[in-house]
Amino acid sequence: MKATTYSLGLCLALVMPMVEAATQEIRALFQPDSSQPGKNVFVNKTPNSGYCATYPNQCAEHSMFSIQVPVRFTSRYPRPPNATTGIKAPTDWRRLTVTNTETMESETVEIRIIGIGSTYVLSQPAHELVGVSDVLEGHKRLWDTSSWVYPPRNCQYSGVGAYTPETYRFFWKTPTAGYCVKKSLAAIPSMYFNNMDFAYELRTPNPLGMSSGQYTGSLTYSLGGIDGDFVLGAEHDPDDTSLTLDFVLDVQHTLKVELPPGGNRVVLEPEGGWMPWINSGRIPPRIFRDQLFYISASSRFKVSMLCNSYGGTLCQLNSPTGRSTQVEVFLTLPAGIEGPGGGPVKDTPLRFNGWAGPFQPTAYLPRQTGSLRFAIPPDAISFLLKPGLRDTFSGNITVIWDSEV
Repeated sequence: MKATTYSLGLCLALVMPMVEAATQEIRALFQPDSSQPGKNVFVNKTPNSGYCATYPNQCAEHSMFSIQVPVRFTSRYPRPPNATTGIKAPTDWRRLTVTNTETMESETVEIRIIGIGSTYVLSQPAHELVGVSDVLEGHKRLWDTSSWVYPPRNCQYSGVGAYTPETYRFFWKTPTAGYCVKKSLAAIPSMYFNNMDFAYELRTPNPLGMSSGQYTGSLTYSLGGIDGDFVLGAEHDPDDTSLTLDFVLDVQHTLKVELPPGGNRVVLEPEGGWMPWINSGRIPPRIFRDQLFYISASSRFKVSMLCNSYGGTLCQLNSPTGRSTQVEVFLTLPAGIEGPGGGPVKDTPLRFNGWAGPFQPTAYLPRQTGSLRFAIPPDAISFLLKPGLRDTFSGNITVIWDSEV
């Protein structure tokens, strides 16, 4: 007997459930505006989509803008008469951390949802479901509290609704927590909510205390079910199970220091000039020069100097004959910029290769006046003005301003 061999191939397929998630980027920008120096807030840069893109005048009147996410909520079964549909949004403040991608500094952002909307789509025209001929009247009679431009308790009217025989577009403000419930007065074979619009409010940190750069972070909301954050009918299943908001806060600070024409050449002399000393021979108490500058600043910064120095606050000035003397530099900043301990910044000494500060603007300062005082130390003045000494002393001093604190 001929033996027959059978080869059996076994295939085991494991099907893992797919977890779907929707994402949406939220962008805000801080950039100082010289025409509004007191406006130290982030400006929304997320493009309008959904309801407020279609009805911008309505949203401007209510100080809202909206975002539309492509999530569909579909009913699981036919709806009998008197079935309820609850709409819910996460109206409580939620906190998230955003982190500077370069410096790793972190700040806290808060968000709450202040409006929600969608377009319901019926399996057949509303007026046919309730037995009337008028299209709008059909949408009104299908629900217990008229058409969906008028929200039930817990939600508020926001302006405009739009309809076709099978669809109705709505958007409601959500000032308080809880469901906003509509009851259908006739049987509906099937329906779904096409897309979801929402409006939000942000609490952002004070940008004046943040470093330049982009701060990023994420917050995830659950979709659907009875206990979901966003619900468009607890009996409706969403395409996605969650919505993640990706935040990008862009901080673009200004730090600009300008010298008036000729301000890069500083000549030191006694107060009132040299003639009083020449005429009287009395040694002046000070030899100095206050050099004005103009500063525009929106963020904290620090200041240092480089010069010919052995360290500390003294810079060397040299003469062609080989003599030398010292000079010190003192910084005074305009009102509205505070020092490390708070309060005004006046005659703060600068150090060679060391940092003074940080200095913090309390508001954006556009082109305000400060000064650098270059002064010969008192104990060096007598040496410079010895009888019979004729010489010229000079040197270079570089003052460095750095917003990367």
